[in-house]
Amino acid sequence: MGFFKKKTKALYAMANGQSIAIEDVPDEVFATKMMGDGIAIQPKEGKIYAPCNGKVTMVMDNTKHAVGIENEDGMEILIHVGLDTVNLEGEGFDTFIQVGDEVKIGDLLISYDKAGFEQKGINDITMLVIVDPKDYKITEYCSHQDVTIQTSAIIKYK
Repeated sequence: MGFFKKKTKALYAMANGQSIAIEDVPDEVFATKMMGDGIAIQPKEGKIYAPCNGKVTMVMDNTKHAVGIENEDGMEILIHVGLDTVNLEGEGFDTFIQVGDEVKIGDLLISYDKAGFEQKGINDITMLVIVDPKDYKITEYCSHQDVTIQTSAIIKYK
């Protein structure tokens, strides 16, 4: 009867760093899951990568701090770099994708000036939010561990 079992799938680390439960993000909007369920990473470097294969559906052109991707399963995810980074109005950010681009796990999406953020007291914690999680059964959040792009599954789902 195993024919009908759904295969477990994953979203991979969008940065090298330490994974953190979304509830532990020091921002009420993310911690209370108003934007959706997910996970966060405290990056070791100022680079954010694709956590899945999919299509870019949104890039914050002016502020460059957030990207939307629809993965191959139709899951809509949002990657949001830092807390209150919208106020930087794009300063210190570079984007390497645009709406409509196809991305693969590990493709560079955004780079940012990590040292500059630290000097300004900006927390660069980066959130991966599943915008509409009710269509998917999340089976595991891999938080509170060191993670690496392309190899560390941070969210497993069916």
